[in-house]
Amino acid sequence: MIRQIAFALLAMLALSPAAAQSPAAPPPPGDVRVTLETDRGRIVIAVHADKAPITGGNFLKYVDQKRLDGTQFYRGVGAPDYGFVQGGAQNDPKRILPPIKHEPTNQTGLAHDDGALSMARYAPGSATGDFFIVLGKMPAMDAHPDAPGDNVGFAVFAHVVEGLDVVKAILVAPKSATAGEGVMKGQMLETPVKIITARRVP
Repeated sequence: MIRQIAFALLAMLALSPAAAQSPAAPPPPGDVRVTLETDRGRIVIAVHADKAPITGGNFLKYVDQKRLDGTQFYRGVGAPDYGFVQGGAQNDPKRILPPIKHEPTNQTGLAHDDGALSMARYAPGSATGDFFIVLGKMPAMDAHPDAPGDNVGFAVFAHVVEGLDVVKAILVAPKSATAGEGVMKGQMLETPVKIITARRVP
């Protein structure tokens, strides 16, 4: 399944313009802030639980149940300021919760812009506990209802508000020459970055 997710993400990355954007603006009232403490530094995100209640609520369940503690950022695709890093539960049966209903960007009003967090998936409705963080603007990952085929994109649910430099450092970290299958070969981090804890900000 991870290999299938990789094909979809890589294809959408190839269709997007390589233009980095400014960091996300401060979150509006009502967003839920979460701190990801990693062994490369701190990342603070604003979960848009009001705009993406299904996807944001799912992520907060993983946080509140400490299911992301000890997981990893394990993949990086792209250049220093444009691409994405992927992390999460990696389908660990001890960590994952049931898949959630897909929440497309044309429904939430959110977009794959700089610092956006979105759920990794294969088929719509298959997302569980893996997510990716976007660097730059990737509109091809948004929903395009008029396009043929799987046109519902990926589900954005949060944005980085602090620590985008940490995300960039993960993106350019050395990659393994042998790990991964298919298009993922050469994209897996040689030394995955540990997510030590994931906690709501009081």
